[in-house]
Amino acid sequence: MNLILSVLAGRYAICRLGANEAIPDWAQPALSPGDAFPAWAPLSNGRPGSDGRFISITRTGDELSIVCPGSFVPEAVRHDRGWRCLKVEGPLDLSLTGILAALLAPLAEARVNIFAVSTFDTDYLLVKDELLSLAAETLVRAGHRIEAR
Repeated sequence: MNLILSVLAGRYAICRLGANEAIPDWAQPALSPGDAFPAWAPLSNGRPGSDGRFISITRTGDELSIVCPGSFVPEAVRHDRGWRCLKVEGPLDLSLTGILAALLAPLAEARVNIFAVSTFDTDYLLVKDELLSLAAETLVRAGHRIEAR
Protein backbone atom coordinates (compact mmCIF):
# COMPACT_ATOMS: atom_id res chain seq x y z
CA MET A 1 0.00 0.00 0.00
CA ASN A 2 1.58 3.26 -1.16
CA LEU A 3 0.32 6.42 0.52
CA ILE A 4 0.72 10.14 -0.06
CA LEU A 5 1.60 12.25 2.96
CA SER A 6 2.02 16.00 3.31
CA VAL A 7 4.12 17.85 5.84
CA LEU A 8 2.00 20.48 7.58
CA ALA A 9 3.60 23.84 8.25
CA GLY A 10 4.67 24.76 11.74
CA ARG A 11 5.77 23.02 14.88
CA TYR A 12 3.38 21.40 17.29
CA ALA A 13 3.17 20.62 20.99
CA ILE A 14 1.55 17.63 22.66
CA CYS A 15 -0.09 18.62 25.94
CA ARG A 16 -1.50 16.71 28.89
CA LEU A 17 -4.06 18.14 31.25
CA GLY A 18 -6.14 16.50 33.96
CA ALA A 19 -9.10 14.38 32.91
CA ASN A 20 -11.59 16.74 34.53
CA GLU A 21 -10.04 20.02 33.39
CA ALA A 22 -12.00 22.24 31.05
CA ILE A 23 -10.73 22.69 27.52
CA PRO A 24 -8.54 25.78 27.92
CA ASP A 25 -9.22 29.00 26.03
CA TRP A 26 -5.87 28.80 24.25
CA ALA A 27 -6.92 25.51 22.61
CA GLN A 28 -10.33 26.67 21.43
CA PRO A 29 -9.72 28.90 18.38
CA ALA A 30 -10.29 25.98 16.01
CA LEU A 31 -13.34 24.81 17.92
CA SER A 32 -15.38 27.99 17.82
CA PRO A 33 -15.29 29.70 14.41
CA GLY A 34 -16.80 33.14 14.74
CA ASP A 35 -16.32 33.29 18.51
CA ALA A 36 -13.80 35.54 20.17
CA PHE A 37 -10.30 34.13 20.30
CA PRO A 38 -6.95 35.29 21.62
CA ALA A 39 -5.40 38.07 19.54
CA TRP A 40 -2.09 36.19 19.53
CA ALA A 41 -3.61 33.26 17.57
CA PRO A 42 -2.60 33.95 13.94
CA LEU A 43 -5.35 33.18 11.45
CA SER A 44 -5.86 33.19 7.73
CA ASN A 45 -9.09 34.29 6.07
CA GLY A 46 -10.26 35.42 9.51
CA ARG A 47 -11.42 31.91 10.45
CA PRO A 48 -9.75 29.83 13.14
CA GLY A 49 -8.27 26.68 11.66
CA SER A 50 -8.69 27.87 8.06
CA ASP A 51 -4.94 28.09 7.53
CA GLY A 52 -4.41 24.34 7.71
CA ARG A 53 -3.27 24.22 11.32
CA PHE A 54 -3.86 20.93 13.03
CA ILE A 55 -5.50 20.86 16.46
CA SER A 56 -6.64 17.67 18.17
CA ILE A 57 -8.42 17.51 21.51
CA THR A 58 -9.01 14.10 23.08
CA ARG A 59 -10.58 13.44 26.46
CA THR A 60 -10.43 10.06 28.21
CA GLY A 61 -11.14 9.00 31.77
CA ASP A 62 -7.43 9.48 32.49
CA GLU A 63 -6.47 12.70 30.74
CA LEU A 64 -7.19 15.56 28.38
CA SER A 65 -4.67 15.55 25.51
CA ILE A 66 -4.26 18.49 23.19
CA VAL A 67 -2.09 18.66 20.08
CA CYS A 68 -1.80 22.17 18.68
CA PRO A 69 0.71 24.70 17.38
CA GLY A 70 3.43 25.06 19.99
CA SER A 71 2.98 28.83 20.09
CA PHE A 72 -0.50 28.35 21.58
CA VAL A 73 0.72 26.55 24.72
CA PRO A 74 1.47 28.43 27.95
CA GLU A 75 4.71 27.36 29.64
CA ALA A 76 2.86 26.32 32.81
CA VAL A 77 1.04 23.53 30.95
CA ARG A 78 2.63 20.06 30.89
CA HIS A 79 3.72 19.68 27.26
CA ASP A 80 6.35 18.46 24.81
CA ARG A 81 7.16 20.89 21.98
CA GLY A 82 9.03 20.46 18.72
CA TRP A 83 6.82 18.03 16.80
CA ARG A 84 6.16 18.15 13.05
CA CYS A 85 2.95 16.81 11.53
CA LEU A 86 2.60 14.47 8.56
CA LYS A 87 -0.92 14.18 7.17
CA VAL A 88 -1.95 11.06 5.25
CA GLU A 89 -3.79 12.50 2.25
CA GLY A 90 -7.37 11.33 2.19
CA PRO A 91 -10.14 10.97 2.79
CA LEU A 92 -9.59 7.32 3.61
CA ASP A 93 -12.45 4.87 3.78
CA LEU A 94 -13.02 3.61 7.32
CA SER A 95 -13.08 0.02 6.03
CA LEU A 96 -9.42 0.18 4.92
CA THR A 97 -6.97 -1.86 6.96
CA GLY A 98 -3.24 -1.58 7.43
CA ILE A 99 -2.87 2.17 6.85
CA LEU A 100 -1.01 2.89 10.06
CA ALA A 101 0.87 -0.42 9.91
CA ALA A 102 2.22 0.48 6.45
CA LEU A 103 3.62 3.70 7.89
CA LEU A 104 4.63 2.68 11.39
CA ALA A 105 6.52 -0.52 10.56
CA PRO A 106 9.27 1.21 8.54
CA LEU A 107 9.41 4.10 11.02
CA ALA A 108 9.82 1.68 13.93
CA GLU A 109 12.58 -0.13 12.07
CA ALA A 110 14.33 3.24 11.58
CA ARG A 111 13.79 3.98 15.30
CA VAL A 112 11.61 7.04 14.64
CA ASN A 113 9.21 7.60 17.53
CA ILE A 114 5.78 8.92 16.56
CA PHE A 115 2.56 10.22 18.04
CA ALA A 116 -0.44 9.18 15.92
CA VAL A 117 -3.85 10.83 15.72
CA SER A 118 -6.73 9.56 13.61
CA THR A 119 -9.81 11.43 12.44
CA PHE A 120 -12.86 10.32 10.48
CA ASP A 121 -11.15 11.21 7.18
CA THR A 122 -7.48 10.38 7.71
CA ASP A 123 -4.48 9.81 9.95
CA TYR A 124 -1.78 12.17 11.20
CA LEU A 125 1.72 11.25 12.37
CA LEU A 126 3.70 13.60 14.54
CA VAL A 127 7.47 13.17 14.63
CA LYS A 128 10.08 15.19 16.46
CA ASP A 129 11.48 18.01 14.34
CA GLU A 130 14.99 16.57 14.36
CA LEU A 131 13.65 13.23 13.02
CA LEU A 132 11.49 14.67 10.21
CA SER A 133 14.12 14.16 7.48
CA LEU A 134 14.81 10.59 8.61
CA ALA A 135 11.06 9.88 8.79
CA ALA A 136 10.46 11.28 5.29
CA GLU A 137 13.40 9.37 3.80
CA THR A 138 12.26 6.17 5.50
CA LEU A 139 8.70 6.51 4.24
CA VAL A 140 9.85 7.26 0.67
CA ARG A 141 12.10 4.17 0.74
CA ALA A 142 9.04 2.18 1.86
CA GLY A 143 7.17 3.32 -1.28
CA HIS A 144 5.20 6.28 0.05
CA ARG A 145 5.29 9.84 -1.31
CA ILE A 146 5.91 12.98 0.76
CA GLU A 147 4.68 16.40 -0.36
CA ALA A 148 5.25 19.79 1.23
CA ARG A 149 2.24 22.00 1.89
